[in-house]
Amino acid sequence: MDGRGGVRGGRGRASANPYQLTDDSPVYVISVAAQLSGLHPQTLRQYDRLGLVSPDRTAGRGRRYSARDIEQLRQVQQLSQDEGINLAGIKRIIELENQVAALQERIGELQQALEGAAATMRQREAAVHASYRRDLVPYQDVQQTSALVVWRPKRPE
Repeated sequence: MDGRGGVRGGRGRASANPYQLTDDSPVYVISVAAQLSGLHPQTLRQYDRLGLVSPDRTAGRGRRYSARDIEQLRQVQQLSQDEGINLAGIKRIIELENQVAALQERIGELQQALEGAAATMRQREAAVHASYRRDLVPYQDVQQTSALVVWRPKRPE
């Protein structure tokens, strides 16, 4: 999760190549992001104020939109215009989608941990089995009989 309450795939992670662009790289100024999303820059500012799409900021507080931000702007516009959902509803949908994404990521982490623990358990089990003694044990065939045996304790003499 990012500092704004949303899941941001690559933001905040150190990359081997700092110049490598990803979907989360903040590269577009507000005018370019407005053109790419088909929205007015003032609409982008409003969405930012409402917390619907929160772009990264430069040191001078200028907004920098990523490709993922622009896709989210398009999704907000589509939900608003085509589906008739109000902005509060859209914000809730985005929050729930972010929560689902975070939970799916956590499930993946837990599955990996479980697989690692199972592999460790199998290794330890194999080590225990390998430590068994393999000596020959004499075997005597025990005769099965239907005789009744009564046990009587020895009496002190």
